[in-house]
Amino acid sequence: MLRKALIVTTLLVPFSNVSAGAIDFRIGQDMAELTFFTQNSSFGYGGADIGIGVLFNEYNDVIANGSILVSGSSAGDVKALHFGVGAKIYGGDINGPDPSVDIQGGAVAIGGQIRYVFPGSTPFAILGEAFFAPEVTSISEFDRLLEYRLALELEVTPSARAYVGYRMMEVRFDTQGRNVNYEVDDSANIGVRFEF
Repeated sequence: MLRKALIVTTLLVPFSNVSAGAIDFRIGQDMAELTFFTQNSSFGYGGADIGIGVLFNEYNDVIANGSILVSGSSAGDVKALHFGVGAKIYGGDINGPDPSVDIQGGAVAIGGQIRYVFPGSTPFAILGEAFFAPEVTSISEFDRLLEYRLALELEVTPSARAYVGYRMMEVRFDTQGRNVNYEVDDSANIGVRFEF
C-alpha cells in the first residue's frame, strides 16, 4: 500500500504547476490507473496530449507509462471524427499470481486512436485505441506488449467526462524456459476525466 501511495505522490509533483491539462482516473474489478495529461499546441494541427500514468492491479503489478498523442479532425466533411497517432513508453514490475515470477522490463510502442462524437443535445462519443511494442522495441525481460481499449464516453460538463469501457494489456516474457503471454489487465472499467 505504501508503494502505491508513493507512486501516486511522485506523479503529482511534476504536474503541480501545470495550467492546462487533465486527470484521468480509471478503475476495474482488479485494477486502478491514474493518468495526468498536459496539452502542447506546437505538435501538428490539433496539438498533442502528453501523459504520464501508472497502473496497478490485485497482484501488485505496477506498470508506469509516458505517452504522446498527436490528434485532430479528419480532412474530410466528417468533423465529428477525430484521429490520433503517437507513441507510448512503458516500464514496470510484474509479479502475477505465481510467487516465483518477478519480471521487470519496459517497451516502446506506437499506436493510434479514433474517436467519434455523436451529434445531438447530449454529447457522447465512442473511442478506440491500440498500442503495440514488438520484441525489438521491448526492454529487459519484456518480449512484447499489446494494449487496446474501447470506451463509450459521456460529457457530463464541458470539463468532465465519464466513460465505461474495456481494456486489454498483455505482456509477453520468458520464465522458466517458456514464453508466457500475461494479462496485466483484461477487464471492463469505468472512469472519469477532468479537464483543468
